[in-house]
Amino acid sequence: MDYCNSFLVNTKVHVILNTQLYKIVPPYKYGLCNLQGGIILGPSVLGRNHHFANTIFPLRSVMVLETMANVGLLYFLFLVGVEMDISVIRRTGKKSLLIAVAGMILPFIIGASFSFLLHQNGSDMSQGTFILFLGVSLSVTSFPVLARILAELKLINTEIGKVAMSSALVNDMCAWVLLALAIALAENQSTSLASLWVILSSMGFVVFCIFIVRPSIHWMIRKTPEGETFSEFSICLVLTGVMVSGFITDAIGTHSVFGAFVFGLVIPNGPLGVTLIEKLEDFVSGLLLPLFFAISGLKTNIAAIDSAGTWGYLMLVIFLSCTGKVVGTLLVCLYYQMPAREGVTLGLLMNTKGLVEMIVLNVGKDQKVLNDESFAIMVIVAVVMTGIITPIVTTIYRPARRSIPYKRRTIERSKPDSEFRVLVCIHTPRNVPTIINLLEASHPTKRSPICVYVLHLVELTGRASAMLIVHNTRKSGRPALNRTQAQSDHIINAFENYEQHAGCVSVQPLTAISPYSTMHEDICNLAEDKRVAFIIIPFHKQQTVDGGMEAMNPAFRMVNQNVLANSPCSVGILVDRGLNGSTRLAANQITHHIAVLFFGGPDDREALSYAWRMSSHPGISLTVMRFVPGDDAGESAAQSHVDLDDRGALTVETDDAFEKKLDEDLIKEFRMKNVTDESIVFTEKVVNNGEETVAAIRSMDSIHDLFIVGRGQGMISPLTAGLTDWSECPELGAIGDLLASSDFAATVSVLVVQQYVGMEHQDGLGTPDTPGQVDDQFNNFQQTNRRPQPPKGQVVFSP
Repeated sequence: MDYCNSFLVNTKVHVILNTQLYKIVPPYKYGLCNLQGGIILGPSVLGRNHHFANTIFPLRSVMVLETMANVGLLYFLFLVGVEMDISVIRRTGKKSLLIAVAGMILPFIIGASFSFLLHQNGSDMSQGTFILFLGVSLSVTSFPVLARILAELKLINTEIGKVAMSSALVNDMCAWVLLALAIALAENQSTSLASLWVILSSMGFVVFCIFIVRPSIHWMIRKTPEGETFSEFSICLVLTGVMVSGFITDAIGTHSVFGAFVFGLVIPNGPLGVTLIEKLEDFVSGLLLPLFFAISGLKTNIAAIDSAGTWGYLMLVIFLSCTGKVVGTLLVCLYYQMPAREGVTLGLLMNTKGLVEMIVLNVGKDQKVLNDESFAIMVIVAVVMTGIITPIVTTIYRPARRSIPYKRRTIERSKPDSEFRVLVCIHTPRNVPTIINLLEASHPTKRSPICVYVLHLVELTGRASAMLIVHNTRKSGRPALNRTQAQSDHIINAFENYEQHAGCVSVQPLTAISPYSTMHEDICNLAEDKRVAFIIIPFHKQQTVDGGMEAMNPAFRMVNQNVLANSPCSVGILVDRGLNGSTRLAANQITHHIAVLFFGGPDDREALSYAWRMSSHPGISLTVMRFVPGDDAGESAAQSHVDLDDRGALTVETDDAFEKKLDEDLIKEFRMKNVTDESIVFTEKVVNNGEETVAAIRSMDSIHDLFIVGRGQGMISPLTAGLTDWSECPELGAIGDLLASSDFAATVSVLVVQQYVGMEHQDGLGTPDTPGQVDDQFNNFQQTNRRPQPPKGQVVFSP
């Protein structure tokens, strides 16, 4: 009874803790957390109390948990084999092969050298077998962990990322071969003939999988009708094959995970592999696999390292093995004329340890090749080396952006007879109709076609890898495997349908899978790479049935604020309340009434420039209302000096006269060129304060479908005085926040525009950590200084 209670408690605690941990921790750190948790619960820390150890982890309970861990390990290695694409090796050529081999030789030699210090002369295990286990554990690179680290560092799609992935793939293959050889020698030391039989049998199993199993799976895939999911019987057959493969290789004399890994390798890339990953990975990686790391931690007894000399050996092993991989990799990179910094970075990435090394160490301990001291030393090496890789690589390697500088980063500077490039961000399919209507209203023509990059923003889940997916294929015919893919398909189909019906429009759909905290990097980098002039992002609130506005996800607001702070071009935040008009996509069918509220400044000029482009559409009616300060409004100073804090951290010098001249020039040109256009109405409204401004806006006709306003970044005008005191969303500016509020014009969409004015003219707010932090920065600045901030002028950093 005590055993049952203990087992149930252990299992329940494990499931609860790991389920929560899996949601917030990246996968490779997640495994390390479980390993460290096992070390704490094991004989190294808490397990030193025998009463605690016998109560929490009785022997029979540990045996059951270890059995579950081995099953999870079996299926995880199968999934690793499924995810591996061996064709990558052919695409990268000899470079990856040489890097993998060079990165294994020196650490293997170092491991062989230290084996003479760590191996006990009285042990039953031969020196050669001990050398093989220690060398493999030091020279191996964990392919799954490296993939997650590259994804987190956003290097997976770079050249160095591709080389690292293919080199790790070769390294893993070599490690499995050496592990099979080590197990064969460990179990059959007495006769070399038995070891040879194990090796030949393992080779025969690989050949059988390639020439018998793989064609059979191909036949099963061909028998599945196009557009239908694989049957439950097919999936069960494959999963049974994993267990059978593990049983065969275990009976041969190698480890059972070797058979599961090879079986996963022969699964063809395509829908079957995706289906298996979708069905298994969350359960295996989230619940079963952490048991393996926890059990490994329970086996680790750091107290077995009882001498200062051994701890010195430990530090030396960590340093020399890491240095050996870096040196070997660097030499090959220099041979291929790669930059030295990339070579060092690649060498550090190849030091990634994880699951494969833990398998080697556990097999070595089970075969009594490694004693408690050697096992504890190598576990610490794995934890330390993997833990330091990410911060070191982040520090020493910052990939230079090779994008070609471009001048047309704003709508105002874009030529009217050139291609207009727009990056559209989508969170949910609900954003699609209004954005399509907005793009159609932007009036694509043969002289000025519109190139639309549609980016579906997807949050990075605990098991996935951050990536940017370019959708080149059209309508694969396969059904969606999950809700995210179904949303992507819906978004892609909607924009492809728009492209087919609208003329002079080209659409490129993409999907960005990334954490919300770094999602703005994907957006800004894509805009820079594609030389985009305008980014359209949806507002973080959506309209409810009763006309109010409710937040969809607080993280959306953080993404918007980060994009505003880091964008390489102009940005528009779209408050979606539906864009009324015809739903047909023919160029002459839509009808919209658009209003521009012009107060002055670069953002308002950008808003007017975009509306000017839209006014060329035959179905667009444009109203431009310019607000002019009255006699009681007061005059702003020609120059202003702003200090954000007492230490003089930021000094801003502005020239209002220059900005006013730019405003007058644009208004004059706009009025002259559209004086005969009856669809364009220009009015001037004299106001003295914020109250009169609000009254004037409320008095406008209710026929408008869309308001286009400038964000007014840092522009403090007497015409908007007091409007920012009760602002809910400062990132929209005073007027944008007013129009987006729940009690104002509940049926009118709003586009808040921020013009790109160069990095030297950014807000100076930095990249926000949380929405509340940004609110405080906006409010503190506006309430304390009450003076305009850039873009107009020069930013000077003073000590």
